[in-house]
Amino acid sequence: MPSSTVPVMGTLATVQVVGGGVSPQDTAERSCAIERALGWFHRIEQCCTRFDPASEVMQLAAHAGVAVPVSAMLFEAVRLALAVAEASGGAFDPTVGRRMELRGFDREHRTGAVIRTQIAADEPVSYRDVSLDPGRKTITLRRPLILDLGAVAKGLAIDMAARELIAYSGFAIDAGGDLYLGGRNPEGDPWRVGIRHPREDHELIDAVHVTNRAVCTSGDYERRSPGAGGGHHIIDPRSGDSPASVASVTVIAQTAVLADALATAAFVLGPVDGIRLLERHGVEGLIVTPTLERHATQGMDSEVNRLTTCRTDS
Repeated sequence: MPSSTVPVMGTLATVQVVGGGVSPQDTAERSCAIERALGWFHRIEQCCTRFDPASEVMQLAAHAGVAVPVSAMLFEAVRLALAVAEASGGAFDPTVGRRMELRGFDREHRTGAVIRTQIAADEPVSYRDVSLDPGRKTITLRRPLILDLGAVAKGLAIDMAARELIAYSGFAIDAGGDLYLGGRNPEGDPWRVGIRHPREDHELIDAVHVTNRAVCTSGDYERRSPGAGGGHHIIDPRSGDSPASVASVTVIAQTAVLADALATAAFVLGPVDGIRLLERHGVEGLIVTPTLERHATQGMDSEVNRLTTCRTDS
């Protein structure tokens, strides 16, 4: 199965393609499609990363109080982030960039260079301080702030990459464990996706079968803060603390950008309210607590139980 991997967005992005002919022309076309798919990760990172002072989102941060014309890509990323922020009551909030810096998440992943901004740390901000003008495609930051579009940007890149591969009978996109599985696997079956155990390395807590769906997981094991206060990389924007009631959240949705953002929001909201959020949006999800208690949407619970039964009977 042809595949290619690139380092991007602080992780590795891999594209695998099923199907297509074996002629030199078919092989070349498939390679070009994979290259175009992976290219989206670089394009969106250059636009949305807060780890490069020259990126579009950091240039926006330098013009607080001004309606700044932005690219269609940045406008869409911010629009999606604000929509999830509103739907989650602020449990997901893209204006946490400065807080993330202060927690030690301030290094460019390729060079290790420390990124420092000159925004006051004690000035409260929220997603309500970001204004969009759809007609003019402008973004206004009403207060000095830094947008952290990490989850949205990676999900958006996965979705754009998937558009480049729809001509093939199957494909898999993996960006640091966030996935989009298109069509069928090489055996002609739905893709089987393992869900990482949040407390046992190299073990799965369950698995699901999906096709034409994104599967994204947020876990407290992913990145630990080297900065003041410790904690993991997910924070509650309303309190500034790392939530302690959840170990991992896995979401299955039609798009990776929705799955990734909702996984973060559900993590912050906790098991009960997190599942309610997922069900309101018509997506499936599994939330695992630090004591390995499971909370699942109805559809996810049925799928996991079915696969568990199959493994037990085999």
